[in-house]
Amino acid sequence: MTSIDELWRYDGKRVVVTGCASGIGASLARQLRELGAEVVGLDLVPPSVEIDEFHHVDMADSAAIERAAAAVGPRVDSLFNVAGVSSGIGNPLRVVTINFLGLRQFTEALAPRMRAGATIASVSSLAAASYRENQDSVRGLLETTDMADGVLWCERNPDALADGGYRLSKEAIILYTMANAAKLGARGIRINCTGPGVTETPILDQLRTAYGSEYLDDIPKPLGRVSDPSEQAAVLVFLNSAVASYVTGQVLWVDGGNVAGRITAGTTSP
Repeated sequence: MTSIDELWRYDGKRVVVTGCASGIGASLARQLRELGAEVVGLDLVPPSVEIDEFHHVDMADSAAIERAAAAVGPRVDSLFNVAGVSSGIGNPLRVVTINFLGLRQFTEALAPRMRAGATIASVSSLAAASYRENQDSVRGLLETTDMADGVLWCERNPDALADGGYRLSKEAIILYTMANAAKLGARGIRINCTGPGVTETPILDQLRTAYGSEYLDDIPKPLGRVSDPSEQAAVLVFLNSAVASYVTGQVLWVDGGNVAGRITAGTTSP
């Protein structure tokens, strides 16, 4: 029988982490190496944490994504899609392109070379908590065939990006995860995502600059604080580890209780 400690380990596994240079991605790369993984990182700039291999990539550039995917090589045991930007950059189309269209292209470039037992975990957001209610409006983006087609859809549906594109992109990640669970599951591959709450990362700085600190202060935090990147990274480690071997097609809210509060609003405790 395999011990619980062994189930957490990544010894002998080659893992790929996008957005490895900062925030959740940097914490994740550090944790994975501590657990024995060979870490291949991708980002616009090299990370400050130690990894085994680095490749430059712009997740809004289709050709750059294909080059990076080729450079990763034929073996991928786990993929962590962490790279992302907030609506604070002021370019809704770029937000959707990086957060979802680039993520999808990179995932689909690597998935064919993944074997049974491989895993995929992506980072969505608390901003996507209403994905069920909005799935009809997101479906058009999900039905696009590639990055160029996705960009064209965004240009033809500006209202869908009117709030900055972030919510749309993160809802698309959740629904893409769920839509691919059965297809990948037939090959023995698991796919999940997380929904982080307010987390102290460079994205938070983008939001503070764009909207002011009160924008973030007003988001309910039942635990009374924002999350540390290492807390978010640890849940991603869990999802792609053997500990979660029967978990697929899920979004795991790592939000300090925010979604729970929304669901139970108006109810009373016994």
